[in-house]
Amino acid sequence: MVQSGLLRSYTVDEKGKEHVFMFAPEGWIVADVIDHGKPAELTIDALEDSVLVVESKEIDIKDFPVEPLLRRLSVLQKRVMMLMSSSAIVRYQHFVETYPDIIQRVPQRIIASYLGVTPEALSRAKAQYLKNGGPQRS
Repeated sequence: MVQSGLLRSYTVDEKGKEHVFMFAPEGWIVADVIDHGKPAELTIDALEDSVLVVESKEIDIKDFPVEPLLRRLSVLQKRVMMLMSSSAIVRYQHFVETYPDIIQRVPQRIIASYLGVTPEALSRAKAQYLKNGGPQRS
């Protein structure tokens, strides 16, 4: 679990393009769930200096903090559904609502990767979001 700082997990496709899977600000968890003996599928790095609580793979599930895990699952489910059918502005609005404290902490190209859009499409979505009355965070 992230005590302070900001992490991201991502993968790099065969063309060298990064695809951000998730962010983990303070109080969130991040992991790569892999089968024993197989290589990790995600790269996890710190976007800021961070302090982490690292749990063993052998942790007893009843001792695991349930709230951050449920929040993570909820965000991932919503994100997958949105990537299948939502516009860039709706994706950006969800990002703002989900991660209101990290907008200024993450480079725009990384936010665009998370949303599955180009940086130019992100700029247009942000402009439309602000025009529609979204908070002035940029």
